[in-house]
Amino acid sequence: MTLFQHDIRLVLADVDGTLVTREKILTPRAIRAVEALKQQDILFTITSGRPPRGMAMLLPALQLNTPFAGFNGGMMVQPDLTLIEALRLPAVTAEKTLAILKNHQVPAWLYTSTEWLVPDAQGPHVAREEWTVKFPPRQTSDFSDALNDVIKITGVSDDAARMQSVAATLQAELGADASAALSQPYYVDITHPHANKGGVVHTLERLLNIPASCMLTLGDQPNDTLMFQVSGFSIAMGQATEDVKSAATWVTASSEEDGFAKGIERFVFGKE
Repeated sequence: MTLFQHDIRLVLADVDGTLVTREKILTPRAIRAVEALKQQDILFTITSGRPPRGMAMLLPALQLNTPFAGFNGGMMVQPDLTLIEALRLPAVTAEKTLAILKNHQVPAWLYTSTEWLVPDAQGPHVAREEWTVKFPPRQTSDFSDALNDVIKITGVSDDAARMQSVAATLQAELGADASAALSQPYYVDITHPHANKGGVVHTLERLLNIPASCMLTLGDQPNDTLMFQVSGFSIAMGQATEDVKSAATWVTASSEEDGFAKGIERFVFGKE
């Protein structure tokens, strides 16, 4: 493969399990890969299910100078976290989502534009998420006062079969009213119907005047396939499931093996 065989003008990367390792480390090789893109005038940005301020710790090392998306596209912000646009779930859809999760006995987290609400601060994955995003949740058993500012709802369970079932139920019952997809085997994310990673591609297309056909996207989870489907090129991480890999143009090494950097080096710059 020769350098720049493909017309790639922007690279959009998922964060957890893609840009960073399992321990949330941004490796020196990943930083160098981003620097190499910029040196060739290829824009770089990120998208994640995290809230925007939960990605702030990555920005200095990446020297990000493009808009980026939190909440799987629910909030698009400038590098200084200035809001560009937010896509909120209608209150009635949020209430229906919470009812479905409760019926499946899956605890729900609720994210507003400014807060993270949980029913139990000692519940599964809360401590890990707090360590990841670097801010604490507010514990409450009543989400009613936040229903007019819902950016994302996350169902949380370590029962993988239950999560597959509840994700399918949410997709079927919410239909066009919301986007529902597994972002990890133990997380199902529910957002505004246009707030998904495919929508992030189209928003960047509009904001930056770069066609989706000239974008390369990287990810590792089922919700990342939504951006694979609409971008010109895509790379799945080595630890992704076969369904995710089959949806991508190429497959790289795992996030634990510097797969992000290796993917950029090989498929953008032609280095074997």
